[in-house]
Amino acid sequence: MAEYRTANGNFAKDRRVERLDLPVGDREATAVRLELIARMMDSAIRIPGTNVAMGLDALLGLLPVVGDAIAGAISSYLVWEAKRLGVPRTTLMRMAGNVAIDTLLGSIPVLGDIFDVAYKANIKNVALLRRHLAKQDAGSRIRDTIEVPYTRI
Repeated sequence: MAEYRTANGNFAKDRRVERLDLPVGDREATAVRLELIARMMDSAIRIPGTNVAMGLDALLGLLPVVGDAIAGAISSYLVWEAKRLGVPRTTLMRMAGNVAIDTLLGSIPVLGDIFDVAYKANIKNVALLRRHLAKQDAGSRIRDTIEVPYTRI
């Protein structure tokens, strides 16, 4: 955390999340780690005899109140990491909306458990993160190219 001097001369710590300017390899490693968490939360287990996958989010939802709170906290961690990777505010708001929908509707008894199986908020959020990182990498590749004019001899 960065320190700064307040108007009355005291020192205070800046509590905002600092954006990480990571190399592409580190950003990719973070994205892979977040994707693994998302898959565990949303589609870790395939229900035998069906094409339906469920994850820890649905299993935690079986625990009244506490389970949905834990699942919401894990989902919020993915959004926090996305903020650290420099995802724009509009995308972060979409991600937070996905988490809110999943947590609030998932907390409804019985129907919420069915909803948790169907709605894959973490996978959607990782897809939004991947889309941002792809745009960011494409932009950096364009800036990294050097045009060299040549003439025929």
